[in-house]
Amino acid sequence: MAEHDGKNLPRPTPETATYWEGCRHGKLMIQRCGSCGHHQFYPRLMCTECMHTPVEWVQASGRGKVRSFTIVRHAISDAYAADVPYVVALIRLDEGPTLMSNIIDGDPERVRIGMPVETVFEVWSEDLTVPKFRACD
Repeated sequence: MAEHDGKNLPRPTPETATYWEGCRHGKLMIQRCGSCGHHQFYPRLMCTECMHTPVEWVQASGRGKVRSFTIVRHAISDAYAADVPYVVALIRLDEGPTLMSNIIDGDPERVRIGMPVETVFEVWSEDLTVPKFRACD
């Protein structure tokens, strides 16, 4: 899609393929250990808590809270100029893992630490759908 020309796009790997496939279907997928029940993100070959292998993929609730954030006011390149200002945030999912994404669909000045958020998905191309977050109750 033209609005993403020149942007740094994620490149799926064998380890992240299930995650990106889930995003394409509107599902936020994370890993869970079958031995200790620990949820983790980013995808890895073993549990980061007990080192059990293999780990399984499960659908996350898609809900969480803002742990930290910044408002980007100056584009890093022309490809991002139309997006500023935008919020880059660390989101702690209800299942426990933290991931980095954008908070969209609202005034960046209203974002707060602890704010509840939910996942929304942006289709960037036929092969790439990206999870973002928006404020929720």
